[in-house]
Amino acid sequence: MRSLGTAIGAGALLVVLAACATSTPDVGPAAGGPVLTTSVEPTSPTQEPEFESPVPPGGKEVPKDKLDASSVPEGTPTAAWTEGDGSTLGVIAQEAGCGKASVEIAEQNAQVVKVVLVETTPVDQQICTMDIRYPPLTAKLDAPLGDRQVVLSTRQDTK
Repeated sequence: MRSLGTAIGAGALLVVLAACATSTPDVGPAAGGPVLTTSVEPTSPTQEPEFESPVPPGGKEVPKDKLDASSVPEGTPTAAWTEGDGSTLGVIAQEAGCGKASVEIAEQNAQVVKVVLVETTPVDQQICTMDIRYPPLTAKLDAPLGDRQVVLSTRQDTK
């Protein structure tokens, strides 16, 4: 008998919920209420993030013909600039969740400056946000960049 009562109660609840779901509130222009319209533009996961200008005021962008980003995964920012007398190199890195971005100068000589964008994530499992951030980072060069080629690469570390 208890199961019959439970079934009748569940059925009644289902009817009430169905009635609530199909009723439409009296809002919109006819009811004198506001109308909200939204549109969603599709985005591609491989689309490079757009920045108004990654180069800070006073910075000088590294020309595209002097920037080799062929080793950087698609979708990763590839902007580079110099600051001051040209001996400070700036880049846009990418980090996500619990990751922390940093920049390393792997090699520098008269022809090239090799830059590694590093994302370090914690070894222990944590609950992390699912956001992606693009922090601007700088590194000090031994001498002003001048006409040297900048070669970007990436690396994932755990700590």
